[in-house]
Amino acid sequence: MSRQALYKIPVKMLSDLASPRALERILQDAAAARGTEAEALDYATLDQILKNEVYKRLQQTVPAPLAKKRVTEVLKELEKAPQPSLNPTRVIFENQIASLEEQSKKFTLYFDWPETQRLRGVLGIARTEEEAGRGADALVQEGQDLIAQMERKLQEGLVAQAQDLAELKAAFTRVQSMGGRDVRRLENLITQIDEAQEQSTLIPGEVERARNITFKLRKSLESSVVEGVPSSSSTPALDPQAHARVQALEQEHVARQLTDLSRDFAPLLRARPELQLQNDEIRLRHSSGSLDTTAIEAWRTALEQARSETLESQRAELAELEAKLTHLPEGPAAHDIRVALDVARLTLSSSSLATDELGELRVSASALSHSPVEASRILEQQRELAELERSAREIPGVEEELREQLHAARETLAHGQDLDLSPLWATLERRMGQAAQQREDFDARADHVIHEYDQVRSLAGETTQRLGRLAETLRAQRRLGKMSGQARERYAQTLTDAEALLTEARAEYQAAQEVTSTFGQDALSDLLDVFDFGAGGPDNAPAPAAPPAFPQKAAAPPASVFDSLLAAPVGPVSVELWRLRDGQIVSGTPKGTLTQMATLLSQADRLGLHRLDMGDDTHVWSARSAGPAEWRLARARNWDDLERGAGHWLDSGQE
Repeated sequence: MSRQALYKIPVKMLSDLASPRALERILQDAAAARGTEAEALDYATLDQILKNEVYKRLQQTVPAPLAKKRVTEVLKELEKAPQPSLNPTRVIFENQIASLEEQSKKFTLYFDWPETQRLRGVLGIARTEEEAGRGADALVQEGQDLIAQMERKLQEGLVAQAQDLAELKAAFTRVQSMGGRDVRRLENLITQIDEAQEQSTLIPGEVERARNITFKLRKSLESSVVEGVPSSSSTPALDPQAHARVQALEQEHVARQLTDLSRDFAPLLRARPELQLQNDEIRLRHSSGSLDTTAIEAWRTALEQARSETLESQRAELAELEAKLTHLPEGPAAHDIRVALDVARLTLSSSSLATDELGELRVSASALSHSPVEASRILEQQRELAELERSAREIPGVEEELREQLHAARETLAHGQDLDLSPLWATLERRMGQAAQQREDFDARADHVIHEYDQVRSLAGETTQRLGRLAETLRAQRRLGKMSGQARERYAQTLTDAEALLTEARAEYQAAQEVTSTFGQDALSDLLDVFDFGAGGPDNAPAPAAPPAFPQKAAAPPASVFDSLLAAPVGPVSVELWRLRDGQIVSGTPKGTLTQMATLLSQADRLGLHRLDMGDDTHVWSARSAGPAEWRLARARNWDDLERGAGHWLDSGQE
């Protein structure tokens, strides 16, 4: 590592708290005050500067404890950095390019990423410059930045893929019993995703296909006609609650598709503000529940067409700019412009948009019509403006807040006028500080959810299982370093969902504690004997003296506080239905266990409970309150049979 790279470590690591330009200026001024240059700073001197000048500067935008924490992290990283190399500059440059080429191999699979395509162009041009004996520090720096961006994107993608995988596995348990080709395809896809996750590889195509199949299967399951349930009509009725669940599934599926579209077409939406406005309007339509998958597919088709048109338009504009900039006088500015033209050409040839590059080239073409001194000033301000715009994209909401000011700044540069970006930098750094504090708050909330989940994880219900999956996601998100805007939004959503589930889980846990307290240990054991734990004999067989230890996880995902107490393996027998009122059977075949079941339901009435889901060694049971002292009760060999055969009857109360 060169001395130059050593001083840039704090610049990179603190760039989410202050702009890189401001940090470099602080380090350069501090170095000058010590009679040296930033490139020559060693660890001991950087230690002093970070603890004094940089620490004081950071306190302008973030609280002192956060500033101290981040400075300490930088110092730890500097301690691990290798000693400065004494190799000649040419050798250093060649080694840097070779290192970037080696690091880029990790991202070969992600050839469709804009960052990958741009890196390919940057490295190609850097290698050409190196072979011609010319330096290209800016290209090397950009290559390093792109590698860092892709590494962050990969890690964020792996966290999201792990969350998707957990949800797919949970959904598979619901649809597995349906059988058929789609279920087998889903199982194979889940296996592929699981293996890819273990190898730290992203396979978004397989994840999307698995999500689509899961949506199709769950929709089919929820939409199916209730079978085996008494009906007053010759035509079976559709479950209105199932219909509501289908609607919720579709809206959830649409929301995910919209998020994917916003991510996949982000460069296009940035290049075409009118499309961004349309995308925002579509998201508003979804929030009102008036959007379906057909509309999403139509929007995807429109975006793909718009991207093709924009690519052609940008290629035509590049050709015009190349014609204008063909005969440039020799000099550093001309060299930088030729490099920018090469990068833009390679970017567009790989079917990626080159919006930023073309904007900078337009300013360059305009600047060259001025005197050399004026042109140099304009180009320098253009580089600063480009850096500011890139930094603004990293902080949610900043680009929108500064949109008009950035547009005015571009217009000012286009006319060759002087530009003062200080107010924009001040706004950006203020928002950087807010974002850093928000991240600290997110991490604290995540720690709280994870800790609280550990207190209630003994419950085996669906609420706790879902909370457990989100807690695992929060652990992974908590470990991520600097986050993109999209990852930050996903972190916030995970927290919101997890905190809502935590509230439900606490209520269920408290109810379970009250049940145990009310029954007492002996009474609870008697009630549990209802389910003939361990014996597996007929309904009127004597119960064992004491139930076995309760399992930590239910065999299927019922959603009640009682699953933590009564979940157990299931056995044979078809769906059976009963209605009980005031502790008496009013319909259904009497069974020996129903007397004790009636006692349990009466106790549930006194506790104000409305739903019980339970299991014994041979059956699963589900009960729903049908009014004061009245219950509907069903049992089956497993949860899927019970849901298909009695779910509608239990939930709707139709006879």
